[in-house]
Amino acid sequence: MSERVFNFCAGPAALPLPVLEEAQRDLLALPGVGMSVMEISHRSKWFDEILGEAEANLRELLGLGDDHAVAFVQGGGQMQFSMVPINFLAADASADYVVTGSWSRKAAPEADKEGAARVVWTGEEHNYDRVPTDAELELDPEASYLYFTSNETIQGVQFEEPPAADVALVCDASSDFLSRPLDLSRYGVYYACAQKNAGPAGLSVVILRRDFLERRKTGLHSMLDYGKHVEAGSRLNTPPTFAIYLFLLITRWLKGPMGGLAAVEEFNREKAALLYDVIDASPDFFLGHALRDCRSTMNVTFRLPSDELDQRFLAEAEQNGLFQLKGHRSVGGIRASIYNAMPRDGVVALRDFMVDFRDRS
Repeated sequence: MSERVFNFCAGPAALPLPVLEEAQRDLLALPGVGMSVMEISHRSKWFDEILGEAEANLRELLGLGDDHAVAFVQGGGQMQFSMVPINFLAADASADYVVTGSWSRKAAPEADKEGAARVVWTGEEHNYDRVPTDAELELDPEASYLYFTSNETIQGVQFEEPPAADVALVCDASSDFLSRPLDLSRYGVYYACAQKNAGPAGLSVVILRRDFLERRKTGLHSMLDYGKHVEAGSRLNTPPTFAIYLFLLITRWLKGPMGGLAAVEEFNREKAALLYDVIDASPDFFLGHALRDCRSTMNVTFRLPSDELDQRFLAEAEQNGLFQLKGHRSVGGIRASIYNAMPRDGVVALRDFMVDFRDRS
């Protein structure tokens, strides 16, 4: 297959076509360098420029000042499940965890290995079909931090606003990173693995409020110490240079053709509405997983009335160029991941197919 299809994979997800085209064009030799970005030293002046612009663009997109540090690290989102408590949760302390789906559910036990992870709310009883209201959270004002996942990729639920808390927030934003403007002043740690909205697998971006960073424990293993990564300018070890280069290209795309995060948010809401309108119009045929006021703009999850119809839908979707729509096994059904890079044409094509499939079934 030589032609690109519409890729609705939850991750590694579709990348912006202009980014792929630029990376392809310059793969053999960066302009003015004569070497591929995969061949240059991570301590060269050329990579200095890549890393510097990548961080500067990120800061501009999110409005970050000097009170926040940025680290580009490896290990994926699940490494952060451990690094957060290793740095910030003492053995005699506790942290509050809000469990809204598969990823926050996996994070809490890792914190328990360092101190006490206090689950202050869980959506397990209803298979994680919503996020809590602030009134449902009984928070500890002495907690080391409050941990939550802003968007649960598998269940398709998303916080419209972060939980209200008097302690620092720690957020896994892997699947809605750079999809909307955000005030990070309340966040002690805000992190994302790149392979959903910000690049290929192998890179994670960690944003740390400097006053919170200073609270980290001492005597940590170097590679697990956020401070060491910040002090080394994200080069404590050899970073994933090509992934950072692609992240740089994506930030340029977000700033330029996409018009910044406010425009990106409007674009994403419009795309999601195209699908949710069909689901809402046929609630007996398209059975949405997430409750309406908690639905994700990134991952649209639903089932059909029977497993047989689910399988027919997936098979016929591929025949129409709509790929990787199968839902996670814990939810089943269909999952359309429509991150920043998914063009409107792809969502329209899926919307039209949904309507046609419904009318024929």
